[in-house]
Amino acid sequence: RKQQTNYQIVRWVLFVLLIVSEFSYQTWAAVHDLWSMKEYLPLHLCGIASLVAAAALFTRHHYLIKVTYFIAIIPALMALVTPDLPHDYLHYRFWKFFFHHMAISWAGVLLILVHPVTITWKTTVKVFGLLVLYAIAMGFVNQALGANYLYLSRTPYVETPLDWLGDGFWYYINLGLLAFGSFWLLYFIYRIFSKSV
Repeated sequence: RKQQTNYQIVRWVLFVLLIVSEFSYQTWAAVHDLWSMKEYLPLHLCGIASLVAAAALFTRHHYLIKVTYFIAIIPALMALVTPDLPHDYLHYRFWKFFFHHMAISWAGVLLILVHPVTITWKTTVKVFGLLVLYAIAMGFVNQALGANYLYLSRTPYVETPLDWLGDGFWYYINLGLLAFGSFWLLYFIYRIFSKSV
């Protein structure tokens, strides 16, 4: 009973963090007259992961948990290691960024540890296919808005591992291989831990 209580506390704390982070960010941009469809829609991978993770925490739907596992943990961790931040630690956006991305990663870890979902290779390929379809859709959105969602138009302004992926056509190929590699790694980790339990 105590473990269940602790789980519910952590679950709802993460849910509130995800929702408040996204809502306050959109509000802050609007209040400061910065909001635009080009930059502030939650369409980056971490933005989508945040929304899916919040939905998974709220509903505990098995498929949402599986998707969260693959798209939340590694992208949010990479963002934490190489933050694309124009402000220092005295600014709201600095703290929002770190709390938000930590909550995204922890939601992915919590959900897969607590809920009895089964990750198969078929699941891995299916979620990766959804990510590819989403990236194609974002390519059209970026063209229409002049945006850079999923960093498909260019790499971030700060130095990140994406800078090592080359230019032009090879950038997209290597980006896809990097994503597939992270999916395979998560599947491999899941298999190891599921066998040890």
